[in-house]
Parts: sequence; structure tokens; C-alpha cells
Amino acid sequence: MNSSKRLTKAEEEIMQLIWENSPCTVSQLIEKMESKPPHSTISSFVRILEKKGFVDHKAYGRTHEYFPLVTKKEYSSFSLKNLVSNYFEGSMNELVSFLVKENDLSIQELNELMDELKTENQ
Repeated sequence: MNSSKRLTKAEEEIMQLIWENSPCTVSQLIEKMESKPPHSTISSFVRILEKKGFVDHKAYGRTHEYFPLVTKKEYSSFSLKNLVSNYFEGSMNELVSFLVKENDLSIQELNELMDELKTENQ
């Protein structure tokens, strides 16, 4: 996934709904939203996501059912790498140091986090 595939905040919100409710129609996405935007607005966003390669659809007559082509984990990894590159000089150590300082993590909490990461990577 390259940086041209970055999502806007609105696109990310729609993508979150697709990840949570896939496969789904535009109407089903709107049902899950608090603000209930116009069908045409959400349909436009979904088509943009499709053009960017994040979702695809199956057509059932005039109804389109959308599903993700990019997993939430893949996008999260991509976003984190961009964050580290853009704000922490490409250093994960700088990111972790920032998080420890900003969130006032104790050594025990940091060790627990490290243990969780080790478990996930095995």
C-alpha cells in the first residue's frame, strides 16, 4: 500500500463501518451512522474507496454489496508506518518514547506491553 492510498477522515469512517459490517450495502452503512447522511453522499465515498482499491462489490441487480479488499490490520500497519515516518523521524523508539512520556506509563505497564507484543509476534 503506497502513500497515495491514504484515506481522508471521512473515507476512514466509512471504511471502519465496512470492516465492521461487511458485506454491506450503502443503505446498511447509513443505518449504522448517527447523522444519517444522504444516500448519494455515502455512495460517492464508497465509489472513491473502490477506485482507491480498498473495497469491491458484488452486484445483485441494482443493489451493490460492498466488502473490503484491504484488512483493518493492513491499513493500521500502513498508517502507523506513515505516522512514524512523518512525525518521529522514522524511529519506532521515538514513537514509544513519546507514548511513554505522554501517557505517563510505568515500567510495569511498559513491560506488560512488551510481553503482549512478544506473544503476538510468535
